[in-house]
Amino acid sequence: MAHTGPIPKAAVFRLSLYLRELSELRGEGVETISSSKLGNILDLTDAQVRKDLAYFGQFGYPGVGYRVDELIGELKRILGTDRIWDVVLIGCGNLGRALAAYKGFRRQGFQIVGAFDSDPKKVGRTVGELTVQPMGELPETVARTGSRIAVICVPPDQAQAVADQAAAAGIRGILNFAPTSITTSAHVVQDSVDLAIRLEQLSFRLRSLLQEGRR
Repeated sequence: MAHTGPIPKAAVFRLSLYLRELSELRGEGVETISSSKLGNILDLTDAQVRKDLAYFGQFGYPGVGYRVDELIGELKRILGTDRIWDVVLIGCGNLGRALAAYKGFRRQGFQIVGAFDSDPKKVGRTVGELTVQPMGELPETVARTGSRIAVICVPPDQAQAVADQAAAAGIRGILNFAPTSITTSAHVVQDSVDLAIRLEQLSFRLRSLLQEGRR
């Protein structure tokens, strides 16, 4: 039986790590794996792996461990990637163009079906396999495609207004790449990817590692 209380965000994050590694293992022909082996790959304990998965159910078999193909299916179901999500991209600068050209999203259950920008100079250009549309066409595209996710790659001073526009158009999930915080209503979930913060965290760990090396 799955856990009924609050599930830690860190545990949900690790599900994506498990899914990535299991997918690679399946590609190598691996059919079963133990919690200790999966943990070793990700520098986690076997207890942590079992605890994370136990929040969502019992997936292991005594004497066998986890059946790779079966666990991949369960993790995709839990994460909601057992279907294809249509995504709109807002902001077609350097980062937006790079994301539009990335071919790996489809394999992970996402496809970008619309690209938008408020800059008339960018409208009509091609990014990936899409033609950049003006922001005024966002509501129609969201309604036509059934998109529920928007990826925002705009300057920080535009992020909140763009998030509001996306929500008004029917978007219910926002991934924000702008280096600023945005607020959304209770009907819209959002997550942010601030590359500068990630680099700061990496530099902290590197600094600590280098200091350890000098002792």
